Amino acid sequence: MTYRHTMERIAAFGDDALADSDAVGLVEALRAGTVSPTELLDAAIARLEKVDPHLNGLAHAAYDGARARAAQHRRYGGFFDGVPSFLKDNVAVAGMPTMNGTDAWAPSPAAAHGDFARAYLATGLVPVGKTQMSEFGFSAAAEHPRLGAVRNPWNTDHTAGASSSGSGAFVAAGVVPIAHANDGGGSIRIPASCNGLVGLKPSRGRLPLDRDMRQMPLRIVANGVVTRSVRDTAAFYREMEKISAGPKLPPIGDVTGPGVRRLHIAVCTQSIIREASAEVRDATLATAALLEGLGHRITVIDNPVPKNFIDDFVLYWSFLAFALVRGGRRTFGASFERTRLDNLTLGLDRHAARNLHRVPAATARLARTRRITAGLYGTYDALLTPTLAETTPPIGHLDPTAPYEQIIDRLIEWVAFTPLQNATGEPAISLPLAQSATGLPIGLMFAAPVGHEARLLELAFELEAAQPWPRLAA
Repeated sequence: MTYRHTMERIAAFGDDALADSDAVGLVEALRAGTVSPTELLDAAIARLEKVDPHLNGLAHAAYDGARARAAQHRRYGGFFDGVPSFLKDNVAVAGMPTMNGTDAWAPSPAAAHGDFARAYLATGLVPVGKTQMSEFGFSAAAEHPRLGAVRNPWNTDHTAGASSSGSGAFVAAGVVPIAHANDGGGSIRIPASCNGLVGLKPSRGRLPLDRDMRQMPLRIVANGVVTRSVRDTAAFYREMEKISAGPKLPPIGDVTGPGVRRLHIAVCTQSIIREASAEVRDATLATAALLEGLGHRITVIDNPVPKNFIDDFVLYWSFLAFALVRGGRRTFGASFERTRLDNLTLGLDRHAARNLHRVPAATARLARTRRITAGLYGTYDALLTPTLAETTPPIGHLDPTAPYEQIIDRLIEWVAFTPLQNATGEPAISLPLAQSATGLPIGLMFAAPVGHEARLLELAFELEAAQPWPRLAA
């Protein structure tokens, strides 16, 4: 695959209705009558058309439907009524195709909203379209051989992360203030880290899943959003809780600022297989020092998760690919053509085919990982790690046309911290608390016991105030 080199910083912030406001700020402007939903949508479309030729984050445009919805402001209700947004291209949205980051079959529009889109849009958000992702969400970079690479607005030579790549790129670049993302191995937190955003993967069961994701043997996927501010993320979960609360989870409630209680926080810079790079490790320890200065108690620990976790997670990931590849025509229709799938998807399929007899035991071990973290949270209130083991790589590092062995080895090296919470079902949030020597964002990740998103949001509010992160609008 041939890649062009651009070395550009791309942003669309300007003197229009969106300005540099976050979603809560836009709600305040709408209520004050200083902007209208149509003005916000027009600004979002203009910004999208400005940056997408550089970022390649759009999977499907839905301008007509968005304009009709914006024109009927107040009909839909919801806190975010009139605020433009995007959904990721792996959930069902009425009238839009769902292509899962590939072009391996002929697209057709969904007849109805899936469970997640129904709840998401009940908050009042206006869907401008769908965002691009890596093929089936398997890679941490979206670089499809025919659909092209989704690029990082901080430096378009670099990946925007994945799988929620288009959402991350568009929110960072200012197209919209909030966009849907989901996470089956880090896909909210990875693009949040790469693009300098807030990305909270909630507890298992916190938000609705579409049927295909509910049917997984182990529900590793969680829906959420990426935003530029902590208050947007907190407001989103508050509003979603009114629409579709997880019945077995403690409520998050209305988190609006830092918590009072000082926490005992474990800090780990070692992934399951390796130490983070020196730059990422130093950023993590600097954040730990900041927390200590804020009165929190810090203890550095070794990683308690056994190395076989990686093999088990890759095998489970492979089994999901196997089901999609082997059941492609049944799932996606007669036009499905497996030869159009990328080398990562096909390599995962082959890996599963060779090891099907090991899948049940691997899945059971992944489900038991929560016993390890339960012990950890018996001592500590939260866990701080890097979000990713290295700084954001250039386009081509995870080239999906490369040999499978190269792709999977590089993935395992880079995405070494995030899969743990997908197995355990625990919440984790990536915050853009550092920058690399080359000016790219570095995310730091905080995790907590199941049901304790409020603790993470309170900590995020405190850190945002103590050390505000840079944004492309600046």
